[in-house]
Amino acid sequence: MVSAHPDRRRLAPARLASRDVARVDAAGLRTRPTRVLLSALGIAIGIAAMVAVVGISSSSSREELNRQLAALGTNMLTVSPGQTLEGQNAKLPAEAEAMIARIGPVTATSATGAIRSTRAYRSDKIPKVETNGLTVLAARVSLPRTVGATVRSGVWLNGVISRYPAAVLGSDTAARLGIGRPSPQTEILVDGARFTVIGVLNPVLLAPELDTAVLIGWDIATEAFRFDGRATTVYARSRDSQVEAVRAVLAATANPQTPGDVNVSRPSDILAASRAADDTLNGLLLGLGAVALLVGGVGVANTMVISVLERRAEIGLRRSLGATRGQIRVQFLTESLLLSALGGVGGVLLGVAVTTGYAAYQTWPAVVPAWATAGALAATLLIGGVAGLYPAIRAARLSPTEALATP
Repeated sequence: MVSAHPDRRRLAPARLASRDVARVDAAGLRTRPTRVLLSALGIAIGIAAMVAVVGISSSSSREELNRQLAALGTNMLTVSPGQTLEGQNAKLPAEAEAMIARIGPVTATSATGAIRSTRAYRSDKIPKVETNGLTVLAARVSLPRTVGATVRSGVWLNGVISRYPAAVLGSDTAARLGIGRPSPQTEILVDGARFTVIGVLNPVLLAPELDTAVLIGWDIATEAFRFDGRATTVYARSRDSQVEAVRAVLAATANPQTPGDVNVSRPSDILAASRAADDTLNGLLLGLGAVALLVGGVGVANTMVISVLERRAEIGLRRSLGATRGQIRVQFLTESLLLSALGGVGGVLLGVAVTTGYAAYQTWPAVVPAWATAGALAATLLIGGVAGLYPAIRAARLSPTEALATP
């Protein structure tokens, strides 16, 4: 007797190729173009904001600052008098500049000296109280090459001109006095004495105090205004590898008797602090972009939930024809990722366009870091995946009879 065994062959569900999944998902998006566009727009705005913030920051504060510091150097130190233990204003010794120049790693020195109670005016018609916040400084001939200053128009002081009533104006000083270009006929009044304007400086990045100054020769300052010859600011350049070592001995070298009365600073540190402040602001703006991206993700989730409700009949039909829960889940999850990717790519392109346009307007080098675009797209896919997970699970749980039932 031959026993019969029932056929135990198992039916395997048909597999959908990636191309078919993409085709089905694209068809689902094309049926609701307005809703898809608005949902993708929420993602695009967040991504564009984040890319633009990073791009503009890299183009301006980082690249421009790095380019300027590369040209000017970060090896300049400044020495100025502080306050005594009694709280009074201290003074640098007359030999402070010469003593600093003797430090081995120091490659260049220069100085300015404030001329007390001396004011500069455009003419004698200007009221004495309208000083425009300008200072009058005696300047060494070596000042421009030490601090990285450049002359916008005219000439700088030299060994001969420094003995005569000639002045060079900082960039802000020239603007406040209404002087565009120097000439032999252009004069200003310095404490009642007429000085010929021979030059105007460009803004000085590492010594911004010079921008609001009237700079005259050391010799004429001593002769005409009883200047005591003491420097109020000494600028020192050192070898790059020895900056911190020089900084440590500057105070004691400039004033061996009371080094505590001396202030030593590094202008490039101030610029770095300014960049750190910019980075903090950029972090805030990135946070706002992230909030916009999160709101866009909520919009995607809302769109997908509504899509599941509207396409119950489609889900029921597909389940009746043999589609598994996993295939339904993959369909809606992939649709969410496609929707998010559409917004992400649009946002990246918009952010790059904004960065490029703004950088071109400001004549900056346009820089959009690759990590910013890659990170933006990765964040988009992450948001899309999270936003589409619940709708996809909800669609997969629908049974064919439940999905096809009329509410």
